Amino acid sequence: MGVVGAVQCLTLVLILLCCESLPFKEMQFSILHTWDSDPVNHDPIRVTFSPGQGGLKIEMFGPFFNDPAAPAAPPSQPFPGLWDYEVVESFFLDSTTENYLEVEFCPHGQHLILLLSGVGQAFQQQLPMVFNATITGERWMGEALLPWSYLPPNINKMNSYAIHGSGEQRSYEALYPVPKEETVAGQKPNFHRLEYFQDFRLQSIMGEGWIQPESDLWIGKP
Repeated sequence: MGVVGAVQCLTLVLILLCCESLPFKEMQFSILHTWDSDPVNHDPIRVTFSPGQGGLKIEMFGPFFNDPAAPAAPPSQPFPGLWDYEVVESFFLDSTTENYLEVEFCPHGQHLILLLSGVGQAFQQQLPMVFNATITGERWMGEALLPWSYLPPNINKMNSYAIHGSGEQRSYEALYPVPKEETVAGQKPNFHRLEYFQDFRLQSIMGEGWIQPESDLWIGKP
């Protein structure tokens, strides 16, 4: 091999070892099923989490259904009841306390944040956030920066959802759906079924040595 070849080989090995030791900087998920575990009938919505400046960067990509029509509110602003429109949602949970964050994104640019302590018990909502969405033909993408202070301490579970359509054509989709064998006739979608959330750690994105900044928003919550 020769001295030069040996040095090059050793250098490559060291580079590979260093790369393996680096923190994983991005996590991407595809929403492949409806809330009750049927496969979606379109190109799936993709959601990506990565480090941001002062918070968690969230990106979403997927088909634009344009149904329902846009909310009657300007882009980049909070909008109550956004779940009644076309949205992508992510939930971040501390399962030991049932403290969790719900964040919603609309392809038309509106957003909604809810801080909850207990199932469905929102104690604060409509917080400001940097969010931009772009519609190109029949597809859209969005990018948001979720401040660390909005996230509850000790997150260990997550789920993401997508909703579109109107009336009987309304579709509710889940990253981690309710298993088909656990559904019953007439059951309605409920995105606050925390028992179906799956393992998720911010350290998988930020690195094992990363410590989440403390937040006054969650003081006094169990």
